[in-house]
Amino acid sequence: MSEHLLFLTGSLAETSLKQVLHEMAPTPVTWEVQPLKIKVAALLTGEMIKRQLPHTGNAGRVIIPGRCCGDLDALSEHFGVPFQRGPEELRDLPEWLGQAGRPPDLTQHDVLIFAEIVDAPNLTSEAICQQAERFRQQGADVIDLGCLPDQPFPHLAESMRLLKSQGFKVSVDSHRSEELLTGGKAGADYLLSLTEETLWIADEVESTPIIIPTSSGDLASLQRSWEQLTAKGRTCFLDPILDPIHFGFTESIVRYHQARQRLPEAMMMMGVGNLTELTEADTSGINALLFGIISELHVGAVLTTAVSPHCRSAIREADLSRRIMFRARADRSLPKRLHAGLSNRHALNPFPYTPAEIETAADQVKDRNFRIQVSKEHIHIYNRETLLHATDPYDLFPHLGVEENGSHAFYLGVELARAEIALQLGKRYTQDQLLDWGAACAPVEKDQLTYAKPGSTKQRKKVS
Repeated sequence: MSEHLLFLTGSLAETSLKQVLHEMAPTPVTWEVQPLKIKVAALLTGEMIKRQLPHTGNAGRVIIPGRCCGDLDALSEHFGVPFQRGPEELRDLPEWLGQAGRPPDLTQHDVLIFAEIVDAPNLTSEAICQQAERFRQQGADVIDLGCLPDQPFPHLAESMRLLKSQGFKVSVDSHRSEELLTGGKAGADYLLSLTEETLWIADEVESTPIIIPTSSGDLASLQRSWEQLTAKGRTCFLDPILDPIHFGFTESIVRYHQARQRLPEAMMMMGVGNLTELTEADTSGINALLFGIISELHVGAVLTTAVSPHCRSAIREADLSRRIMFRARADRSLPKRLHAGLSNRHALNPFPYTPAEIETAADQVKDRNFRIQVSKEHIHIYNRETLLHATDPYDLFPHLGVEENGSHAFYLGVELARAEIALQLGKRYTQDQLLDWGAACAPVEKDQLTYAKPGSTKQRKKVS
């Protein structure tokens, strides 16, 4: 039998909700809509639902509006049936229901992220730990201490021990044997980067070695190193080396493929920083593409950096990319509609409502509070007295009549600026919420109503 869903909503959205549900192609669920005694569905609270909803009938799940802040666990316990938050926009319901109303599972991945602190010798041990914690919060699994060719690192062992005491997994990245030995003896989990000629270091320490070719493109030396370590029962990662664009990039991708064909069981690493750092382009797209290759070749580790200003979100993007690609590969599907976090600038469906639909919504408004929506063509602002549209907020503001109310004018200025950015870039705009920049920004608390009502002087509030 199909599952039966009960949708709760407010009076203003009831008609639109029913229309969207009726227009959908057949779904694996049946449904009914229950309007409660409130106009704006997003303002529903858990206590209001408890008071106004007499029962849930034969519903297998109850779906509350996406912006409703009700306590789902408390509601589920009270009514004895699961409560779930739906999508924030009604127009997203078909896709949401197509996933059976459940977000994709992005908790799994099979790629370790090594995040390199490239100037570790120039930092104190305490500063190294602070940077390591920032990288861990962004998704790094291993903190890589990058040594500098001509810069002594006298506090390497001290930094290693301090990081280990704080629960970090740590690698040391150096071409100098003495630094690799020092790091390994101090407890490094991994050592980058050994060659066939320095493989003896692996006999001196317990650290897992990451092996690179003896010379550029020398896969034979990489294979010999792997065979030698495997014969001793040691695990290792092979890094065929990803080269920058126009300096061997395409050939290096081929090299990774060849290495995988030669050694199907070997663990491999890819240093993605040679693309993200050395290409002046948004790193989210670069990471998405590279992690697609990484997923296909079953590369088990990446080395990434966040040095250049345009790479400041590269670790978060790498973390999300590995999860998206794992899920798509496991489901044998394209890496689409799993998470929007790598589409930083452009949304997949930025304008869910047409100008005609916005005009219909405006006809239902009976108060003076301004609503702002964005269609493909314009920014729209309306209340019971006004319905305006334009592409430039400066063309709208003189007609709003808020010049004497500084706080409300400020609120509308902020919202119209966000709406203009959304229109220009093709992003989803939702009034009273920050624009969503995906993995390019650290998660922040969302805006809630502040200066929205005429005459309001409330200070800005934030909710999780």
